[in-house]
Amino acid sequence: MWFGGRPEEMARLLRRLGVSIEEVNAVKVTIELGDGTLMVVEPPEAVLLVKSRDQPPVFMVVGSHRVERRGRGEARFSEDDVRFVAEKAGVSLEEARRALEESGGDIAAAILRLTEKGS
Repeated sequence: MWFGGRPEEMARLLRRLGVSIEEVNAVKVTIELGDGTLMVVEPPEAVLLVKSRDQPPVFMVVGSHRVERRGRGEARFSEDDVRFVAEKAGVSLEEARRALEESGGDIAAAILRLTEKGS
């Protein structure tokens, strides 16, 4: 039960105030912090999208989470990303991997870095 009370009463009150609540069928919620730490809620008990007429949407996530800390230099990209960058930039997989590491996993920045280097 969310909101610590009867959800139908809370929903009715919020609708009168111009706020709607939608339940989102999420299976996992991941929040990445500025230092690369991940907060993972899996599975979330509830994910609610709260919308009002004049405000940006608000997501409310309910559930236990775990914290994942990334080590320095830990990859934030997949092997598919490496192959994609290598193909688009016309370089080896190793060069593409190195460019992705240097760009923090930013695919566009890695391709740009590699194509500027070759010109």
